[in-house]
Amino acid sequence: MPETAIRDRAAGAIMGAFIGDAMGLGPHWYYDLDELRRNYGEWITDYTEPKPGRYHAGLKAGQLSQAGYILKLLLVSLVECKGYDEADFCHRMDRDLLPLLDGTPISGPGGYTSQSIRELWRQRVEQKLPWGQTGGHADTTEAIERNLVLAVRYAFAPAQLAASITNNTILTQIDPTIVSMTVAYGAVLGQLVQGHRLDAKLSTRLMRLVHSGALPFHAVTSDNLQPPRPGAPDPPRAGKFASPDALLTPSYVAAAATDPDISIEPAWKVSLVYGMPCAIYHQLPAAYYLAARYHDDFESALLHAINGGGQNQARAMLTCALAGAQVGLSRIPGRFLDGLEDSSDLLRLAGELAAQIEQA
Repeated sequence: MPETAIRDRAAGAIMGAFIGDAMGLGPHWYYDLDELRRNYGEWITDYTEPKPGRYHAGLKAGQLSQAGYILKLLLVSLVECKGYDEADFCHRMDRDLLPLLDGTPISGPGGYTSQSIRELWRQRVEQKLPWGQTGGHADTTEAIERNLVLAVRYAFAPAQLAASITNNTILTQIDPTIVSMTVAYGAVLGQLVQGHRLDAKLSTRLMRLVHSGALPFHAVTSDNLQPPRPGAPDPPRAGKFASPDALLTPSYVAAAATDPDISIEPAWKVSLVYGMPCAIYHQLPAAYYLAARYHDDFESALLHAINGGGQNQARAMLTCALAGAQVGLSRIPGRFLDGLEDSSDLLRLAGELAAQIEQA
């Protein structure tokens, strides 16, 4: 596979996530869609500033939230260490983020600190617990929002992808279901960086990786979810996620996105179908739907993610990493790169990480 195409998709995934984060800065967390429309018009098409008294107030259009800030910390660590070095990442969090927080929601870089990072601050700063004892029970996508760069870096090494994402996730979130869904998203993104589409066939590819032992999910069924063969032993559970269902969701959602008998119109209303809140089980189906429906149209994927309200910033980050991986950096409209603060530095970092990817 040509390295230029892989690097284009890898950089597209990373820059897509940064763009989605910055696009959500202004209209973040409006659960009243009438209020969202009053403040930002009928259709948001570009970067906007937060309104006074809202989340991220005081920041400017095109800047990153704290999720984007942390994503960049991990990206820089990966580039400089030429791979995932957990001690280095933790050191950067200790040095460059935690001293800037005070444990309250409205604090630190980006103007808002999410639940899992507030819990990390309490355990790491107040209680002085060591890394490894800092994970909490937030049921959100906050780990995905940073460790999606691990999925890009290890796109052709699924076992390493799963291990690094698991280890990075449990630094802040330890619920096994949340960890499994986080790893599953990373596995999907890795496949898209390889060049596969988010479609009804993708989960079959992922299940082959499960049966080969490359992805650590427990599965009893044989190929294509057929019953187990008579006499076949139960696969070992040690170190495995309880089931592979998180790997099956993407293709079911993708099939719905292309089924002519299933209509979500306009597409931003996917946020109403799957739910506007922050929890991972609301966010992932909506992101998979938009990335599958607009697999070749980055702008539409982004704008429908943003205009759906609620936790639209995370929805846009996750959607646009998947969409960016499918269209590649070269097909992301230039205005979204031009309006992104420090875009040239982020592009450099994305390009350097993309150059480190090793094909199997």
